[in-house]
Amino acid sequence: MIRLLSGDLPRSRALSALLILLLLALACAPFVFPGARALNMAAKICIFVVLVASYDLLLGYTGIVSFAHTMFFGIGGYGVAIAMTRMEPGWGALAAGTLGALFVTALLALVIGLFSLRVRAIFFAMITLAVATAFATLVSQLSDWTGGEDGLSFKVPEVFTPGFSLGHAEWLGVPLNGKLFTYYFVFCSALVLFLLLLRIVNSPFGRVLQAIRENDFRAEAIGYRTVVFRTVSTVLSALFAALAGVMMALWLRYNGPDTSLSFEIMVDVLLIVVIGGMGTVYGAAIGTALFLVAQTYLQDAMKLASDATAAVPLFSGLLHPDRWLLWLGMLFILSVYYFPQGIVGRLRGEGAGRDIST
Repeated sequence: MIRLLSGDLPRSRALSALLILLLLALACAPFVFPGARALNMAAKICIFVVLVASYDLLLGYTGIVSFAHTMFFGIGGYGVAIAMTRMEPGWGALAAGTLGALFVTALLALVIGLFSLRVRAIFFAMITLAVATAFATLVSQLSDWTGGEDGLSFKVPEVFTPGFSLGHAEWLGVPLNGKLFTYYFVFCSALVLFLLLLRIVNSPFGRVLQAIRENDFRAEAIGYRTVVFRTVSTVLSALFAALAGVMMALWLRYNGPDTSLSFEIMVDVLLIVVIGGMGTVYGAAIGTALFLVAQTYLQDAMKLASDATAAVPLFSGLLHPDRWLLWLGMLFILSVYYFPQGIVGRLRGEGAGRDIST
């Protein structure tokens, strides 16, 4: 178990319990949480765990603020979508689209890294924002390839189609169909990528990134070429984001600006990193699950509360489902106030405090 987690154990009983519970919930989601909405949320959690963890490699471990992360997420999705529409929609097209997206992602991330990472802090963030905006504009203009604002719907390999099934076979009352196979493909891929990211941040390379984050001048002084490490971190982070985009496109059988290039997705990723805890890959998993569950079910809970307080117009109005963003924002402010190091940082701190006291 220690080897599988790259030696980076949760170091908190509460955190360990949360992670095990989340893993079991995602692994058993099709059987425990029936319904298309719950399954869609579980798949989205798997995908966003990879996307957020890849951004944490950049922000939390290297100290780089970038607004172009969803651009790489979109490249992964468009790579698969274009390949599936231009080729026979099979495993060959999926492989070609994924490899093509990874090549474009690596090349673009390398260019951004080499030409921009010598620029500090906010200036680099503004450069990445400009590049991401230009890319989104380019995607909308190349409508013959990308579908423009409408995006691309495409066919997938037969085993992933909703109509595919193993006869009338069922397991625990759930039919063994293409939707189930697609979910477990996404789940297993996300788990492997998450463990790989965990291995990267706990390797000597990851330790150097943390040293650069803490004091890049000192890291440079003792012999590390910080620009090279920052560039490699940018490329690795972008590649994982592109793979998350591949999974999203495969799950939706569609890719468009709203599903992969929206600036709202970038804001969500930033919020999740802060809520979960920067510089902790585990924070990506906990933060993503809490944020997406709240985002998905907060409106339903508010509707019930609004109906229950209908006799008190003021409370009923405040709890109206249309005001869910207000309450989500308040929850975020409270989480930052009470968990300045993120949920994982707080839980690990409490675990370390108990160990010292004993």
